[in-house]
Amino acid sequence: MRGAGPKFGLPGSGGPKFGPAKIYISAVLALMYVPILLVIVYSFNRSRQSSQWGGFSLYWYGELFRDRALFEALLNSLILGVLSSFCAAVIGVLAASGMARAKLPGAKGVEALAVLPIITPEVVMGMVSLAFFAFLSIPFGMLTLLLAHTSMCIPYVFLLVKARLAGIDKSLLEAARDLGAGEWRAFRDITLPLVMPAVVSGLLISFAMSFDDVIVSVFVTGVNTNTLPVRIYTSLKVGVTPKINAMCTLLFALTALLSLCSAIISGYGGRSKNAEKKIEGEI
Repeated sequence: MRGAGPKFGLPGSGGPKFGPAKIYISAVLALMYVPILLVIVYSFNRSRQSSQWGGFSLYWYGELFRDRALFEALLNSLILGVLSSFCAAVIGVLAASGMARAKLPGAKGVEALAVLPIITPEVVMGMVSLAFFAFLSIPFGMLTLLLAHTSMCIPYVFLLVKARLAGIDKSLLEAARDLGAGEWRAFRDITLPLVMPAVVSGLLISFAMSFDDVIVSVFVTGVNTNTLPVRIYTSLKVGVTPKINAMCTLLFALTALLSLCSAIISGYGGRSKNAEKKIEGEI
């Protein structure tokens, strides 16, 4: 009979809409999130072997919170993430503001170099940082971690702030200068409030990238300095226990929370348009 059978993706057909595009997207999402879901589920496993289900339990979360070495590594990661994201934010904002105002002949080339750490493999970044710090005879530890993570996070802040600066009406700054405001005051009272959503988003993304980094940290960490991801990586050599699954679950939850906050703050960036209009009206 004509018309019998399922209609794939035809609008108004009333049949199941399982087109090739949706099947492909579903397969990609399953490939990305099913392993994460399994790690989360097996973090509540009572058995010591991750491959065997021994019943639901919070035992390994209790073991996790009794591990002093892990919490020292967690504290190092938190300190490193806060310091590196703050340094990256300061450098990224100043760099984006300078690039937006200066008319340099090779501006495009400078911008390409600024975002190079994003597309460079982390193993290359780690090896380069290792050779550089060894050449300068800098002791490996928290300082080398901070320098490496800051250089890795600057492009994220730079790109976000640069994109926001491109949408700011230049007449606002010109009007502020005509009214007697200096360069610093115009930046503080006009530019900075308008780019603040991009700055905060860059801070959160930088913190997440620094907190989760393993490859670069392995190359530049010291003997007496451990970050949480490096600690987890080294513990995998003696076998994966549900305690590692529990820590990975908490790390995933923290990263997801930071990404959600970054998306929400970026969404509020549209409100800065209203602030811009308000400033323009006051001037």
